[in-house]
Amino acid sequence: MIFVGIGGNLATAAHGSPLATCKAAVAAVGRQGVVVVACSRWYLSRPVPLSNQPDFVNAVAAVATELDPLRLLDTLHRIEAAFGRRRGVRDAARTVDLDLLAYGAEVRPAESGVVLPHPRLHQRRFVLAPLAELAPAWRHPRLGRTTLELLADAPADQVAEPLEESSDRAID
Repeated sequence: MIFVGIGGNLATAAHGSPLATCKAAVAAVGRQGVVVVACSRWYLSRPVPLSNQPDFVNAVAAVATELDPLRLLDTLHRIEAAFGRRRGVRDAARTVDLDLLAYGAEVRPAESGVVLPHPRLHQRRFVLAPLAELAPAWRHPRLGRTTLELLADAPADQVAEPLEESSDRAID
C-alpha cells in the first residue's frame, strides 16, 4: 500500500478554500500516472506545532502507481508547486502539502532521497486519524505498530476532527 498525506490551510485564487484546493490537488495526483484508490474523509486540524496560523484540512489517499518512491515524491512536489506551494520555513502555512507517507513496507533513510516511512507520520494525529479509516491494521515498517495503536498514542493536545462537507465555507 502506498499512502499520500494531503493538507493545506491557505486558499488559492484558482481553486478557492483550502478544502477545495486540496480536493483539486488529489484530482491532479490522479492525472499523473497515479491511481487514487481511496481517500479518507477530510479532517480539520490545528497546526502542529501549535501556532496562530489558520487551521488545516487533511486527508490521506491510498494510491497505486508504477512510479518508484523518488519519482512519486518528485511528482507530488511538482503538483504542490503548480498549486502555489512555496517551500521555505518548516511547518509554515501552505496552499497544499502532499506527503509520501509510506510506500509498501519500504524503509529508506534520508540519503536515499526520500525518507520512508515519513519520519513524523507516527507523531501526527492529523495523519493517523485519516490513515486509520483506510488501513487500521497497517503496520509501520520501522515501529511494527498498527495505525490504530499509533493513533491511540498520538499526542492528546493535537486536534483532528472529521469535517462535514457542508462546512467548507467555515474554513475559507
